Amino acid sequence: MNFSLLALFLLLQSGAKGHWGFWAHKRINRLAVFRLPVEMQVFYKKYIDYLSENAVNPDKRRYAVVGEAERHFIDLDVYGDSALALLPKHWQAAVQKIGEDSLRKHGIVPWHVQTAASQLTVAFKDKNVSRILRISADIGHYIADAHVPLHTTRNYNGQLTGQEGIHGFWESRLPELFAEDYEMWLGPVAYRKDIARDIWKVVEGSHAAMDSVLLFEKQLTEGFKTDKKYSFELRNNVLTRLHSREFSEKYHRMLAGQVERRMRASVQMVSDIWYTCWIDAGQPDLGLLADAGPDQPEQDAEAAGQQTWLQRLLNVRPEPDN
Repeated sequence: MNFSLLALFLLLQSGAKGHWGFWAHKRINRLAVFRLPVEMQVFYKKYIDYLSENAVNPDKRRYAVVGEAERHFIDLDVYGDSALALLPKHWQAAVQKIGEDSLRKHGIVPWHVQTAASQLTVAFKDKNVSRILRISADIGHYIADAHVPLHTTRNYNGQLTGQEGIHGFWESRLPELFAEDYEMWLGPVAYRKDIARDIWKVVEGSHAAMDSVLLFEKQLTEGFKTDKKYSFELRNNVLTRLHSREFSEKYHRMLAGQVERRMRASVQMVSDIWYTCWIDAGQPDLGLLADAGPDQPEQDAEAAGQQTWLQRLLNVRPEPDN
């Protein structure tokens, strides 16, 4: 009984935390809407609040839906130094070469983005408003996750190098403190001829940035006393220990715009993929769909594969604190 209560408490605590931080995920999806052409904005602007608020749904499903957790990351270092050259860029080829169980164990984000893009294209063709909205919000989340350097390594929270907490520090604390000053005007959307190639380039860029994420934090920590590295802030009426503003500012400067660049690239690719799927679907009239309104909220198709919450809790890779 006591174990079950403890497990439930941990589940609820973990479920409240997310990749990039909930604030950043919502902002990425919202900003992506403004890059769309007028023919798409007539629909996407009408539902911009839905797309923003539901940008965090994949994180909320991590402990409830089988197959969800592995969609957020890929541990490239598991496959060796030549991972990017050796890993097949398309799912079926990767399954044949490595095996599905092994792939899912170490993360499938670049392959799942391709799958989600195909699903969004079909939703546009079918003019299914509910699916267009749900998949648009979801794919924005996965694309943003692929841009996070620590989503490409087994050492995703610095747990292997004595840097626990760096995950939430980079993707949540820094954007919340500094993203209001980021330059996020990116111009109009562009059609993506090869989504597989482009999402793998994103993963490559994220992995290349991973070393500096860890190294700079370690170097900075060596010159900081613990009472200066952390501070306490009141959040939701709870006194919470966070990286201090002084430490955050110095680390942010050491990264030399890295967080801003990854966030900008996330916004750019999210809107580009929405646009590409719409083009590939034959450019359906979204004005008519906006007037029609969404159907009753669809049940998540993945829910059919749910396990018990306790099974999921014991099998899903834990999320680091934000």
